[in-house]
Amino acid sequence: MKKFKTVALLALTFLLGVVLFACGSKSSSSEAETPVVPVNVPEVKQFIVGFDAEYPPYGYLSNDGKTYEGFDLDLAKEFCKRNNYEFVAQPIDWDSKDLELNSGNIDCIWNGFTVTGRENDYTWTFPYVDNSIVLVVSANSDIKTKADLAGKVVMGQSGSSAITALEEEENAELRNSFKSLEQCADYNTGFMNLESGIIDCLAVDIGVAKFKLNNSQAFRQLDEALSKEQYAVGFKKGNTALRDEVEKTISEMWKDGTFMNIAKKYADYSLPDMICLDNYVK
Repeated sequence: MKKFKTVALLALTFLLGVVLFACGSKSSSSEAETPVVPVNVPEVKQFIVGFDAEYPPYGYLSNDGKTYEGFDLDLAKEFCKRNNYEFVAQPIDWDSKDLELNSGNIDCIWNGFTVTGRENDYTWTFPYVDNSIVLVVSANSDIKTKADLAGKVVMGQSGSSAITALEEEENAELRNSFKSLEQCADYNTGFMNLESGIIDCLAVDIGVAKFKLNNSQAFRQLDEALSKEQYAVGFKKGNTALRDEVEKTISEMWKDGTFMNIAKKYADYSLPDMICLDNYVK
C-alpha cells in the first residue's frame, strides 16, 4: 500500500508538471505571436509668433476678449497648417521684442514689422506689405500740414518705426519744430491721449490709422505721409532655416491665391492695395 501511494504521488507530481509546462509554453507562444508594435506619431513642433496685441489689423484681441486675430496671425496660422506646426500666438511688449526673440521665447516677429532701417538687425523674409507712416490729428484740429506741427506735442509708439523716422536726420527740422516728441507703450494709449487733447498729433502706421478712422469720427489723417517703409517677417539673426521655410510657404500661398484671400478680409484697412509680393515672388 505504501509503495502504491508513493507511485501515485509521483504520477500526480509528473502530471502537474506537464500541465504547468504546457500552460507556460502556451503563454510564451501567445506573447510571441502578438508582439507590441510601437506607433510612430508625427512630432508636432510649436511655432511661436511674437506680436503686439494692440496693433490692428495685423494682430489684436478679438471682440470676445479671449482670442487673438489679425492679418499677420492669419498668415502664420496658414503656415502652421501647411507645415505641421502648432500655432502659438504670443503677445509681447514691443519694447522687449529683441529680448523675446534672442532668448528663444518666440520664433519670429510677425506683426507689421518694419524692415526699413533694421535690415541688418534680423534675418528677414522678403517684404510683403508696402506701408506708410502717417500723421493723425483730432477731427476738429486746425493742423492741416506737417508745417502746422510747429509748437505742437507729437507722439509715437516706443520702439516703433514712426519714432525711428522722426529721429532720422532728414526729419530733424520737423522734429525740432515740435514743442515735444513723446512716446507711448501702445497705440490705444496714443489715440486716447489724442482724443483727450494731451497730445496734438500721433505718428502711426497707415493700417492702424485706417482702423481707427473707419471706426471713429474723432480723428483725421493728414494728406502728407511722414515716411514709407516695408513689412516682413523677422527672425533671430542667423536663423535662415526657419526663415526659408516661411518664405517658401508664403510664395506658395501667393501663387495659389490664399495670401490675397486673407488680405481681402481686411479690405477696410486698404491691405489688398498695400501687398507688394508681385515684386518678390516669381
